[in-house]
Amino acid sequence: SINGKCFDWLLVSRRSCFRAGVRYYVRGIDSEGHAANFVETEQIVHYKGSKASFVQTRGSIPFFWSQRPNLKYKPKPQISKSVNHMDGFQRHFDSQIISYGKQMIVNLVNQKGSEKPLEQTFAKMVNSMANGMVRYVAFDFHKECSRMRWDRLQILMDQVAEQQDE
Repeated sequence: SINGKCFDWLLVSRRSCFRAGVRYYVRGIDSEGHAANFVETEQIVHYKGSKASFVQTRGSIPFFWSQRPNLKYKPKPQISKSVNHMDGFQRHFDSQIISYGKQMIVNLVNQKGSEKPLEQTFAKMVNSMANGMVRYVAFDFHKECSRMRWDRLQILMDQVAEQQDE
C-alpha cells in the first residue's frame, strides 16, 4: 500500500538452464547464442484490475570469452581469437528480439583495466550488427558510483530515459 492505495507487486526471476555455472568458470556464449548465467526478471504490478509488466534480462557478455580462476583476486578476461564471434552474437540478439522486442543494452563493466577489451569488443560488435532494434550504452558503474555516490546513477538514467519511456 502506498498513500492508501493497495496494489499487488510481483517480482519473478527465471534462470536459463543453458550455460548455468559459477562466476569465472562459465562466461560468454555458446555456438547457439546462449549467454552464460542468463536471467530474465519480470516485475508485474496489478492495480484495480489493470496489469503492467516490465522485463529485464541479464547475462554474460555475448561473445566467446573466458576468465579462468587463478591465484589472483580478479583473473584477466581472455577473448577467444580462434572463433567467429558474430554468428553466436547474432543468434543471441535474434532470440532476444523475438522474445522481447527492442533491446536496450546497458553494459556496466569497467571501461579501463582488464575489462576494457570486453567493453570495446561488445560495442564494436553491436555497431557492426547495425540493427535498429538494438541500442548500446556503456556506463562504467564502478568509476561513476565509487565511494557510494549513488546519485551518479542519474547519468545512466538520463542516457536511457527516451528508450525507457518507449
